[in-house]
Amino acid sequence: MTNEKIVLVTGANKGIGFGIAKHLGLSGWKVVIGARDEQRAEKAIGQLKSAGVDVLGWVNIELKDPAGIEHAAKEIGERFPALHLLVNNAGIPGDMSVDSEHTELSAIRETLDVNFIGTWALTKALVPLIAKNSGRIANVTVPSEISPYWHPLAYVASKAAQNAMMGIMAIEFQQSNTPVEIFSVHPGPTTTDLNGNMSLPGFHDIETVGKTFAELINDGKNHQGEFIELYPIVEEK
Repeated sequence: MTNEKIVLVTGANKGIGFGIAKHLGLSGWKVVIGARDEQRAEKAIGQLKSAGVDVLGWVNIELKDPAGIEHAAKEIGERFPALHLLVNNAGIPGDMSVDSEHTELSAIRETLDVNFIGTWALTKALVPLIAKNSGRIANVTVPSEISPYWHPLAYVASKAAQNAMMGIMAIEFQQSNTPVEIFSVHPGPTTTDLNGNMSLPGFHDIETVGKTFAELINDGKNHQGEFIELYPIVEEK
């Protein structure tokens, strides 16, 4: 294991992922961008470098493409063998405009394919590398408990599955003495493209969330198997 702190943040070209990449970078991490589009990735890299972040490059990661995930994991192992932290941030919203009764089966499948199955596949593919570096995996997610104020079925179900994956992997890593720490982080209500840039009381911006996330990562504590809320969902008045 080297002392070099390298982090891969998926979906880092915008939104919460960009904020996380920026503030981890400003706190001393070398950043690798995971994105689906070269133009958007390069634009984000330019912005991050302008802010003073050491960006090592980007990797094409399409979470609904299993073969692509395997290829990306191989590329990461070759280009960034000292990878120490994976931030599973990328995801899609599904259809947040309808209730469960009117949710289409295709929306459920697509959201699960990306947010759960794709995230699991990428995590699985990178565990051997992360274990070699005694590293960590942080999933950006939402509570499995259902909020009466916000509960889009496809999205919440996909994240509940992701939370289960995290909890099971944490127990298995401990039982097998695998030197990997995995935990989940709920940023709380955040104004992003994913929710149509919604901004209500209790919402935070990506700068605030990115900074708080970086502070959590750098706190020196073991968070194995934890579900950590940065900013809980507040009760609507």
